[in-house]
Amino acid sequence: MADHSSVLLTCAGQRADIVRAFRDALTRRDDGGRVIVSDLDPLSPSLYSADHVVDLPPVDDPGYGEAVADAVAREDVGAVLPLTDLDPVVLAEAQILVEQAGGRVFVPSPRVAAACQDKWLCHDMLQGADLPSPPTWPIAGTDLGSLPYPIMIKPRIGFAGRWIHRCADQEELDFFLARTPVASVLQQALPGEEFSIDCLASPGMRAIGAIPRAMYQSKGGEQIKGETLDDPQLVDLAADVIEGIGLVGPCTIQCFREDGRILGITDINTRFGGGFPLPLAAGGDYPFLILAMAAGEDVAPRLGTHRAGVVMTRFLSEHILVRDGDGLRAVDGREEAVSGGI
Repeated sequence: MADHSSVLLTCAGQRADIVRAFRDALTRRDDGGRVIVSDLDPLSPSLYSADHVVDLPPVDDPGYGEAVADAVAREDVGAVLPLTDLDPVVLAEAQILVEQAGGRVFVPSPRVAAACQDKWLCHDMLQGADLPSPPTWPIAGTDLGSLPYPIMIKPRIGFAGRWIHRCADQEELDFFLARTPVASVLQQALPGEEFSIDCLASPGMRAIGAIPRAMYQSKGGEQIKGETLDDPQLVDLAADVIEGIGLVGPCTIQCFREDGRILGITDINTRFGGGFPLPLAAGGDYPFLILAMAAGEDVAPRLGTHRAGVVMTRFLSEHILVRDGDGLRAVDGREEAVSGGI
């Protein structure tokens, strides 16, 4: 393993919150580790919150996995984690290369990572593990008139809540199907209340943490208002999912419940959830635990130890940058940026 607990966060995008959390965790470990990020967009906010930036090719480049492994060896990285849905499968496929370079990718196997991204494969995987999944149908060959409306159209591989439509009847379903540009499935719209569970699983697929939260408000598939819950049923569900299908690393499970009964698991993301600051504030400490596991330390499960009643309400923030001879650099405040002549 790596001499230090440096972490590489790929496709880091806007997730400056996660970058900062890993920097805080590394400060507590005090072993010389750094937060290293990659992103193709030179204006991605995460680049200006990290200790170091590495250049990686696009995710669909055949050499992406090898480039990640090279960065792991060169930068003495112990843990690699994706921050979006763009590369978990590619990173899972590169696990052996990364391990040979001295690091560990905190994602499940390629089969499980791919199934979690594909609604049809996920439904099949959950059913095979005797876990609750909403009734789901392929579009081709399904008698649309016999479906139990309301029905959801969902992309097989979705992103940020795009191309999801709720249809009250076949007329609406026909309308949206004619305008849906991506491969999709049909899924029964579930009644009840929706919940998310922010989880952490060990490399041995053991449930380490599971923090349920109520989802008060979301925009673009990302939660902006929510509250952590004391809910043993949801904690137990998360542990069953982690150990039933073989999850590794940070993951988020979404489900619906009505009258005390879990109706179905609607999403599993093999990465930190969009509501990451909330479980962190509730005592999840997932970045610190990931660094410990990357260093080969044994981490005991902490199920049900989080603080309930922690509420999050989000707002916009920013980095102010200036151009100089070496490109863009961050400055501490708006006054310096203005005086610099932007």
